[in-house]
Amino acid sequence: MGNLNYRQQRIVIIIAFSAVPLLLLFTFSYLPLINMFIYSFHKWNGISPNMTFVGLDNYVQIFTGPEYFVVFTVSLYYFFATFIQMGLALYFATILTFNVRFKNFFKGAIFFPYLLNGVAIGFIFLYFFRPDGTLDGLLGLLGLGEYAQLWLGNPDLINISLAGTSVWRYMGFNFIIFLGAIQSISGDIYEAADIDGANNWHKFRYIILPSIRRIVELNLILAISGAIGVFEIPYIMTGGANGSATFVIQTVDTAFKFSKVGLASAMGIVLLIIVVFITLLQKVLFKEKGA
Repeated sequence: MGNLNYRQQRIVIIIAFSAVPLLLLFTFSYLPLINMFIYSFHKWNGISPNMTFVGLDNYVQIFTGPEYFVVFTVSLYYFFATFIQMGLALYFATILTFNVRFKNFFKGAIFFPYLLNGVAIGFIFLYFFRPDGTLDGLLGLLGLGEYAQLWLGNPDLINISLAGTSVWRYMGFNFIIFLGAIQSISGDIYEAADIDGANNWHKFRYIILPSIRRIVELNLILAISGAIGVFEIPYIMTGGANGSATFVIQTVDTAFKFSKVGLASAMGIVLLIIVVFITLLQKVLFKEKGA
């Protein structure tokens, strides 16, 4: 590199350090996506070396078969749970920004579930919701034993129970992001608000919320996209039984249980398009609102 000037050396170094991450990104992200797109136009069982080209038949089957899109109604439970999750995270992040006793303990307690392994959480809440399990025991202690239900056996309650589990697990992620954003606000602003006689509600409404609006938007995009692609919690706890199957679980079952890899690939592409569309729509709506 002795014959290269400073600018050329920078370019070479940047390319050299970026080559491996870009290669890994292409190998494990973009290449599988390209293959999935190709598979979606074929009929393939995932084992046979031969694939049969069927064009758009897989996509037609998805949009004409009600059993493939009806599972999106399950995502509505997680969609509404998203707003509860973000509301609780923002509430606790705001409260723990001010002087509260044992606030470091509460911060750790709220964030801790996000650190747990999803499989472990699934088994914990399987015991929590089982008949005569933890939840039924708590209801009994409170004298509410007659309200005990089959929390994972009743089709009317199972998705509410699973969505509640998801809120418990992922609220810590939203909480820590909100907390970091709120703590980045200058203390001088709070001091000026105190001089003007502002209470905590005024500080939240006129200082905190406008200052973290972009963070709220980002968390909302991530949360709604996650609600559409829910997989881990319901798959571990119920395997999609009793009406708890999400679109992703349906896709996995289609590929590996029914050996329809081509159809499952088309379902994956459809899910990707939906997530990208919702993300772009949210950005446009927030941009117009901000303008």
